[in-house]
Amino acid sequence: MELWQLWVDTGGTFTDALARDPAGRLSRVKVLSSSALRGRVAAPLTSAGPEWVRFEGLSLPAGFAAGASFRLLGGEVLFEAGVIDSTPAALRLEAPCPAAPGTTFELRFPEEAPVLAARLLTGAATVAALPALRVRLATTRGTNALLERKGAPTAFFTTRGFGDLLLIGNQQRPDLFALEIVRPAPLYSWAVEVEERLEAGGATVTELDLEALGAEIDALVAAGCRAAGVALMHGYLEPAHENRLADFLRRRGIAHVSASAALSPTIGILPRAETAVVDAYLSPVVGGYLERVGCLAAAPGSSLHVMSSAGGLLPAGALHPKDTLLSGPAGGVVGAAAAGRQAGFELILGFDMGGTSTDVSRFGGDFEYTFEHQVGGARVAAPALRIETVAAGGGSICRLDGGAAGTGLLKVGPESAGASPGPACYGAGGPLTLTDVNLLLGRLRPERFAIPIDRGAASGELEKIVAELPGSRPAELLLGFLEIANERMAEAMRRVSIRQGYDPAEHALVAFGGAGGQHACAIAELLDIPAVVLPVDAGLLSARGLGAARLERFAQRQVLRPLPGLAAELSQNLAELAASAGAQLAADGLPEGEIEIRRRLVFLRFLGQESALEIEIGDDQVGEEALAAAFRTRFEQIYGYLPQRGIEVVALRVVASERPASENAPDGNPPDLSITPQRSPRRRPGPSLHPD
Repeated sequence: MELWQLWVDTGGTFTDALARDPAGRLSRVKVLSSSALRGRVAAPLTSAGPEWVRFEGLSLPAGFAAGASFRLLGGEVLFEAGVIDSTPAALRLEAPCPAAPGTTFELRFPEEAPVLAARLLTGAATVAALPALRVRLATTRGTNALLERKGAPTAFFTTRGFGDLLLIGNQQRPDLFALEIVRPAPLYSWAVEVEERLEAGGATVTELDLEALGAEIDALVAAGCRAAGVALMHGYLEPAHENRLADFLRRRGIAHVSASAALSPTIGILPRAETAVVDAYLSPVVGGYLERVGCLAAAPGSSLHVMSSAGGLLPAGALHPKDTLLSGPAGGVVGAAAAGRQAGFELILGFDMGGTSTDVSRFGGDFEYTFEHQVGGARVAAPALRIETVAAGGGSICRLDGGAAGTGLLKVGPESAGASPGPACYGAGGPLTLTDVNLLLGRLRPERFAIPIDRGAASGELEKIVAELPGSRPAELLLGFLEIANERMAEAMRRVSIRQGYDPAEHALVAFGGAGGQHACAIAELLDIPAVVLPVDAGLLSARGLGAARLERFAQRQVLRPLPGLAAELSQNLAELAASAGAQLAADGLPEGEIEIRRRLVFLRFLGQESALEIEIGDDQVGEEALAAAFRTRFEQIYGYLPQRGIEVVALRVVASERPASENAPDGNPPDLSITPQRSPRRRPGPSLHPD
């Protein structure tokens, strides 16, 4: 039996969703991530009684809004009431509404935004059960909790003598020239030193003493500790101590325990400890969110998969919070790659401009990964697509910053108006944002918005800035804000292209996100990019990318040995890793015939260096000379010189994934559009050993 297919991407401002019904028809919806819909009050429905309100700007099934709350917007809240019943064009409230026609209102629903989107797409009212769904979800819930420091009370358990490890960190100054450095507070609330020790080879020096911890753990639980991150010295070599401690903590009442060796079995206690603490800190938040959206997969035959930061899908039950921090942007990268290739390009720069931020990425025939990334000041050792993020989106606040009266600098972001109150033109009392700037410059069509747009509110906020800067002209201010935002976004694009040894002029720019099309041509001009691709569903491409994503698993092993004489061992290790990654997919329920080993990566560096470069090989038969030559070519491409040193193998990683299937991707849409000047992007030869 064919089931509904649902792809949902929840961002900071909007939640985007696409659905394909059992008959193959594709539909789409965009709702506020605060689980809200907005409309305007129309003429009173006096014939039905004063508690009925006619509305416009929304299309709802009959009875859909029952149980939601109705609130008038703009300035102070004038009226708020529950919704008792609804028709496609009217609401029955708990009390008569005093609003005049044209007043903007908001309907806020008690369920999470993905559930609201699913109900709108399937027509299931809030009191009805959802049909059987195969859901693919991308979420920023963990990211937002980390940025806003709204995780669970967490304890950090480590080897005795290392309790201040995360406070010391790597001693890197966040602002090199600042006279006063304010160190951010750690994510954990308690640091507990454990009596145990392993030597550098993994042998036990001091046995783990669990009984000595009992009273201290009981006190932590009584104080409200809900999560724990465990990172013991050399635990990546021998995880027995970490595993025993984690089991002990769970038995003593700490529900969410993250052990570093299970999350990132690599050398370096600092990144392992940071990863374990982040994962534990977010576990209750992400776990609770997945429980609340669990109704999406409640019907028999339903399933729920979540997009990982690496661009692959994981079953919700197998998900670690540390794997979700770039979940939504990863969907955009997958969608941009699919759209660019559909338009005939192999070298692609993705430009995803949403409501809160802009994410940029590069695709050169396959995805580029990073295995340690930073979000909100916290480092995480986990595979992720290489994405650069800049705080410039449609909701970025435009204002004057500093200076005496009548002076000051124009500034765009990093603060955002978010979903509530949103840009000034949303009519909820928000500030001037890039969305308002584009509206006032005539670059937006208000009638095409899914929510009411108030041009007068945007003009009013601009007038306030003009008043602060006597002699300024409104048009010049608006263009100045645009120029600042464009340059910041172009700089992020340079970081994923020029700084990695790639010429932007050899790529096509795939512009998407709600605001991407408004700025794409300006970004292309700044970077001399000759082609801009405008994909179908550009405002929902991250959700569309979920439909093109595949189930995926990583396996890794650390080597840290010189390359000469290592070929046979590397081949064997890669085969073992391939078997391990494939077994994980089989455990996720994927049939063996649908599993492929998609990538084999060898990480190399010159002796005496810390950073490594990845080289892809086509199979598990490693040729030392070809591998060394590819590494030297890549090193010179990035750094412009070539040391005369020996080469060391740092690590191996294998990616196993679901074989591509046409039914996974949304269909039934017109082809993507592209704007292509005479000069076309070219393919740059790379050092990959993967055969074409």
